[in-house]
Amino acid sequence: MKLVRFNGGHVGLVEGTHVIDITEREGIDPAAWPPVSIVQIIARYAQTPQALAGNVEGLPTLPLADVRLECPIDWPNKVIAFPANYHAHIEEQKRSKTGLISNFAANGQGFFLKSNSSLSGPSDPIILPPIKGREVHHECELAIIIGKGGRDIPLEKAIDHIFGYSCLLDMVVRGKEERVMRKSFDTFCPLGPWIMTADKVPDPTNIDLELRVNGDLRQKANTRDLIVDIPAMINMASSTMTLFPGDIIATGTPSGVGPIVAGDRIVSVIRGVGELSLDVIQGEQGFHDIWNKPAT
Repeated sequence: MKLVRFNGGHVGLVEGTHVIDITEREGIDPAAWPPVSIVQIIARYAQTPQALAGNVEGLPTLPLADVRLECPIDWPNKVIAFPANYHAHIEEQKRSKTGLISNFAANGQGFFLKSNSSLSGPSDPIILPPIKGREVHHECELAIIIGKGGRDIPLEKAIDHIFGYSCLLDMVVRGKEERVMRKSFDTFCPLGPWIMTADKVPDPTNIDLELRVNGDLRQKANTRDLIVDIPAMINMASSTMTLFPGDIIATGTPSGVGPIVAGDRIVSVIRGVGELSLDVIQGEQGFHDIWNKPAT
């Protein structure tokens, strides 16, 4: 089942080429602030996501091609990201002049948090900050959407805490500055185009993902290659902090990361989950004196 936000905060289910609008059925005010409707729905249906598809007869239905899809989770409690979670990516970063990385993989250095305000949707462009002499790189990742929250979640029960999955790009300015600052510009965490509920992803240990820039293949991997696998990520994150419904875990990027420039078109495909197709444009906001030094 595909859960979406669209047209200014409405919530719907994608069925084939149409969107069933469940906004009124779920008692959602699209204009409410903060925009936590999807988080509330995830909490409500954490144990029974298939129940979302019930009682839809007579609800408004719109052609998918006619709606503007938005970031499926606009206000999560947190975005958790795992760095260096594929061996091939670690090796390429060690060789890179602009990619400074610890010698430890994700199983040795843990995770970091990415700003919630960096989230953007499938209809939004990636906006590059006006920073001269720095590269902005793409990182294709699978997003885990937490359904049932908890603390100290054991490995053997971790999968039961997943509501669904989505496509995510972890954009980054390369350099020495703190990772969170380099990864938290607005639009630096595209998510979507929807949340695919976990019951429709039968084997999360065997998901192909790839990313192309202007049609050229840059990244290709499978979740079987993860150093810290999906249950272990949930276990590690929940050992430190309580996970809440709607929390997003970015699983780390495979090798093939590279620079993007204004005018590029990025297409990220995760088999059985979805596809993100995004334009890259140059922005005017985001400069600070901290960037006035070499990247390395």
